Amino acid sequence: MIKTWRMILDLELQLLKFDFSCLNFKMSFFKCTVIVFVFNNFCLVFSSELYTVDYIKDGGRRYDGIGGLSGGGATSKLLVNYPPKQRDQILDYLFKPGFGASLQILKVEIGGDAQSTDGTEASHMHYSWDENYQRGYEWWLLTEAKKRNPDILLYCLPWAFPAWVGDGKRNPYNNPQRTATYIIKYIQGAKKYYNLTMNYVGIWNERQYDIKYIKVLRSMSDEAGLNDVKIVAADGLWEPISLDITLDAALAEAVDIIGVHYPGTKSTDAAVKTNKTLWSSEDYSTFNDNIGAGCWARILNQNYVNGYMTSTISWNLIASYYEALPFKRDGLMTADSPWSGYYSVDSTIWMTAHTTQFVYPGWKYLAHGYGVTTLKHGGSMVSLVSSDSTQLTIVIETMSHNHSKCIRPALPDYTVTPQNISIKLAGHFSTLFEVQVRYSKLGFDGDDSILFKDVGSMPVIKGTINLSLGVDEVYTLTTLKTGNKGNVTQIPNKKPFPLPYSDNFEATSLYKEPYNFSPQVGSFEVISSTDPIHGHVLRQTVIENPIFWCLFIDLVFPMGLLGDFSWSDIYVEADTRIGSVNASSGVFIAARIDKGGCNAFAAQGIYYFLFPTQGKLVVTGDLARTQTLYQTGVKITVDTWYKQGLLIKKCRLMNVP
Repeated sequence: MIKTWRMILDLELQLLKFDFSCLNFKMSFFKCTVIVFVFNNFCLVFSSELYTVDYIKDGGRRYDGIGGLSGGGATSKLLVNYPPKQRDQILDYLFKPGFGASLQILKVEIGGDAQSTDGTEASHMHYSWDENYQRGYEWWLLTEAKKRNPDILLYCLPWAFPAWVGDGKRNPYNNPQRTATYIIKYIQGAKKYYNLTMNYVGIWNERQYDIKYIKVLRSMSDEAGLNDVKIVAADGLWEPISLDITLDAALAEAVDIIGVHYPGTKSTDAAVKTNKTLWSSEDYSTFNDNIGAGCWARILNQNYVNGYMTSTISWNLIASYYEALPFKRDGLMTADSPWSGYYSVDSTIWMTAHTTQFVYPGWKYLAHGYGVTTLKHGGSMVSLVSSDSTQLTIVIETMSHNHSKCIRPALPDYTVTPQNISIKLAGHFSTLFEVQVRYSKLGFDGDDSILFKDVGSMPVIKGTINLSLGVDEVYTLTTLKTGNKGNVTQIPNKKPFPLPYSDNFEATSLYKEPYNFSPQVGSFEVISSTDPIHGHVLRQTVIENPIFWCLFIDLVFPMGLLGDFSWSDIYVEADTRIGSVNASSGVFIAARIDKGGCNAFAAQGIYYFLFPTQGKLVVTGDLARTQTLYQTGVKITVDTWYKQGLLIKKCRLMNVP
């Protein structure tokens, strides 16, 4: 008997860890819930909590996939400007199956010409008479994602709307038919110009919904042959949409999915009782260090364990915007330095891969208590089976409280401690003799992380898997022998924004934004000038304030950012022209702008304004022109090109006796 136990212990020492000095070791391969080892005159007793995994008839819900959100707004802005080699690598890490995050849903903003968090995204219809599907970069991103994963599901949602959609009012529901037409044209344009099929469409991101509009959108979509496009409502809170669905049969017929934002892994009884599919249609929004990775790993499991949510979508997909803008590095990975080619594959990518590389939309969660559960000493477990019931994947996380806080909502206190567990496979999977294992442990306080490590196969002994779980760990146990950790070894070093920098826009395609120019208010696109000297020029296109998204803030001064706020001793120059028709009253260049996003109205810096019709030159310390630093009269006219130059030098104080 002693010889037999020694053989098992020797096997354990080869595969996992044993510390002879303190007799702390990880035990995986034992046969029952209590085991005694006799070793060097020590009696070691191991207890284990038993969990059953069983594919019963009345099981869990359909798994719909894990996704990322590009938009809300302009969060992928810098990605398109990466050198092709690095850009392809980044896209592979996001979308290529069996390489990185292997995302299964891509959600994008339907641009509305208004600020929607980190920038402005261009609408496909600036005006009712205007329709153009070359604008923006979301079409490109959708196409690249589909190229890598033809099965990826696509989801579109508006944050803001051009003013004309409101039919004279600042309300997209004032004329439901007009708004529905605007959205349907976007979906049709995706198919017509890019062969992209939208699978899901939302209502209005985190703003009020309108029951009549939802019904109109459904009926008009059906009339347009878009019966398969599912409606997600309402990208906000569980209530009152769940109650409205319960009380209104026609609304229930129109809505396919209840989508909420930042639910804290919890749903409501009213939402569950609707029998609708439940999604966390925007979640995470957390700095992508290891704590952010812990947040993401925890909610990917617990959104279903606690809230029956079958999809979780990260805002944002990739932090590809200037770091000085709001919510820096709140993406699954970071790519904010296209001029150097540098990007970082953050640990959130590998937390995603633990599920997405081994579970696919159409698989099914097992029932709660039969493979889906919280763990007694902290953490959670989900189990899923393939649509043909032949494959099994189990994902286990043990994220501690302080190492898995999301930006929102507040996380109640809880404790996670090391624990031994036994997983009893019942039914069809009871005859398994091994499972494949992927393992991650997030490092803190100077400890290195282990990310998505392939540790080979683990034996299943008499239908039982035995594990010793530490804290801040993720395990994937699966019957699939797929999965891969993509690894690009030569990522360029990060460099600052290059100076001197210039752009005449000749290399930018018509209707596109300049590569590194990030609109914050208004919408800018390159057009052909009638002046042969200037060729391609950049024009601000919004002539009426959109139906805005930023709460209580009507941003009225068009502005775009480029470069680095920290620059000093900087010279900025631009050729500018104000037209005589549908034009602005003034134009400015500026440096050291300190704010973007919804707070752009309060941006401070050094601003140099020209007002041709007023014959005035003004230098101010803020965009709102409340801090006038200098003012003088000038003789300038509209429809004329002027060169504006602004030199800023850092003041150096000297001690004079």
